[in-house]
Amino acid sequence: MAAEGEKGTVRAVERALDILLCFSGSETELGLSDIAKRIGLHKSTVHRLLASLESKGFVRRHPTTEKYRLGWSVLELVSNINRSDDLSSIVRPEMTRLRDQLGETTSLYVRSGIERIRIQAVESTQPVRRVADIGKRLPLYVGASGKVLLAYAEEPIELFLNDPSWPQDLNREEFIKSIQTVRDKGYAVSIEERELGAAAVAAPIFSRTGQIVAALSVSGPVDRFTAASVEEFALAVRKSTEFISKMV
Repeated sequence: MAAEGEKGTVRAVERALDILLCFSGSETELGLSDIAKRIGLHKSTVHRLLASLESKGFVRRHPTTEKYRLGWSVLELVSNINRSDDLSSIVRPEMTRLRDQLGETTSLYVRSGIERIRIQAVESTQPVRRVADIGKRLPLYVGASGKVLLAYAEEPIELFLNDPSWPQDLNREEFIKSIQTVRDKGYAVSIEERELGAAAVAAPIFSRTGQIVAALSVSGPVDRFTAASVEEFALAVRKSTEFISKMV
């Protein structure tokens, strides 16, 4: 059993990480009050944690607005991940080839708990295209990639459905059917599920032991995802994921 001091240290680390995760959304700058409200702590506690993070370069404070944003130490860690991430380095050439073949943005997602994270992307060169933010966290219950990661997860789907952070008005029966459809077809399609005007097709990447390791998607404006195009995209994405699965 951990000593009281060790417990306090662990809590401090968890709270500091909660602060950093506040910046995982679209807002790049947050004030002290905003952060305190989001993580449910007193401003004095948050201020002390921010001071520690600032001293190590993980956050930086604007001298005029006194709002905080992520610091250069985070970028340094991300750069190290990009250099050492074997999955991204293996998959990117095929993602680029697939982008060139279909003309749409390709993205690579991995699961993190009840969310998915885009860890790699190759954007379309077309004037109107999907812009993909690497490192962005997204829910699993909407979007083609999320459903693929859910469909082949080792945990039962009910475990995710019972999570309090998921929408309470989600039709469980219909959702379970949609996940089964993904398993039956081997790919998922989403049409304006998460964002108006956007569509995507995704398929799973498996390890040599048969476990899902990631989802590869192709996404773009919904008007380019006609019924015929979706069939073409699904076939191409599945061929790419089958090729990648032989290498990971």
